Amino acid sequence: MTETKETKFAAFIATQKLDPRRIVNASRKIEGLQPEDRDIRLKKRQARAREGGEGAPKETRKPRSGRPVTDRALRAALSGGVVSGPTKTRILRAVNHLLDQKKREAVDLRAIF
Repeated sequence: MTETKETKFAAFIATQKLDPRRIVNASRKIEGLQPEDRDIRLKKRQARAREGGEGAPKETRKPRSGRPVTDRALRAALSGGVVSGPTKTRILRAVNHLLDQKKREAVDLRAIF
């Protein structure tokens, strides 16, 4: 028989009453590329092309990753599978967004993983 393992993340989601589908949707909204992110990437690319010629100001803002949390990654996190560090951070951002909507305190990475 397969034994279901209760992970720290699954227990946290259950106690906070967060729906995994909402986590995926929140991540899609947060991490999705916006026009300003594409503009940041363009300016960085143009600065690299110019590279030592001019002393033009460099772009210091960071664009969104453009890679939201997937259903597969969330299932792996809930079941105790292997989840990469950047994916954990994306899940954390989405969870904190949902907690903020519920007017609850934001958590850190160690609290859920």
